[in-house]
Amino acid sequence: MVDALGVAVVGFGWMGRVHTQAYARVRHHYPQLALRPELVAVAEEVPGRAEEAAERFGFASATRDWREVAADPRVRAVSVTAPNFLHREIGVAMAEAGKHLWIEKPVGLTGDDARAVADAVAKAGVRGTVGFNYRNAPAVEAARDLIASGGIGTVTHVRIRLFSDYAAHPEGALTWRYERERGGSGVLGDLASHGADLARFLLGDIASLTADTAVFVPERARPTGATAGHALASGGEPGPVENEDYVSCLLRFASGARGVLEACRVSVGEQNNYGFEVHGTRGAVSWDFRRMNELAVSRGTTYQDQPVSTVYVGPGDGEFAAFQPGAGNAMGYDDLKVIEAYRFLRSIAEGRPYGATLADAVHGAAVLDAMAVSAETGTWVSLPAS
Repeated sequence: MVDALGVAVVGFGWMGRVHTQAYARVRHHYPQLALRPELVAVAEEVPGRAEEAAERFGFASATRDWREVAADPRVRAVSVTAPNFLHREIGVAMAEAGKHLWIEKPVGLTGDDARAVADAVAKAGVRGTVGFNYRNAPAVEAARDLIASGGIGTVTHVRIRLFSDYAAHPEGALTWRYERERGGSGVLGDLASHGADLARFLLGDIASLTADTAVFVPERARPTGATAGHALASGGEPGPVENEDYVSCLLRFASGARGVLEACRVSVGEQNNYGFEVHGTRGAVSWDFRRMNELAVSRGTTYQDQPVSTVYVGPGDGEFAAFQPGAGNAMGYDDLKVIEAYRFLRSIAEGRPYGATLADAVHGAAVLDAMAVSAETGTWVSLPAS
């Protein structure tokens, strides 16, 4: 017996569309899923955008006020894909209204915001998941299994990178992303949040860190109308960029391993250059998001001049089998969000967590807060154990 589940999307920029498409596709890939998502409502404050989304994707209703979604009895689960500064208010309200919550990272502007949403979800007894999509790549899950099994020996160090050019253009519009009050900590919340999650997902708790940040494009033009994505603006009134374009961070893990995490949103010539290299006492494993279905693996006992092999993930790795029949057939970014949707819906159906949880968001936010403190003070900052 498959039950219908009324879902809503709050905030309909690019990520709202990605969530919507994931709901539409999820049962194609997971026919065994005990819930069938129905697109009940979409909320977006930009005039006309919600109505356009409803017509295009088949939502039953559209509104500019997300509070109508919270009050709608048809809605049992909500995707929150609104700007960061709205995460806490909307997330807490949806949980208090008894809605299951799929919320994008970084879940607010600070660790306090993430904890407030997590506490509301726990108090309401609803399920909650967070948009840490890169951990869902079958290759990343295969790398984690390899590391956990001792396949590369004891981990000694890791390097995690997230380089993008989405903000590199000097005429990029001064949107909420660049304001401290609405966008939070800039590239820390946008990209380094993924890096912090990958670090913990692969290697366990971070014990301490020290970080450095910089703003490389200090001024941008204010947009003269509604924007979506990373729009350009010229001729508007100039204003200051208030949060970080770049962060570099040294990590010490509870295991004793060391790490480097570096993220930048203004890297000319880099388009989604995300990945990691993990080294151990008997080998290494690395992953590049742009070759999402591959791992570079070195393992053995020769140590010096040990070869590196390309390994294509296949149906035995992560959720690969739900998308492709054999190794070498590519998966893409949107597939990772379908996996996220599946794990969210499965957690609702079975009453237990699958995938990234609000607890993961709280841990990630603590890392980001520590980075901000370290960058300001120039010191190492310790993090509490899980």
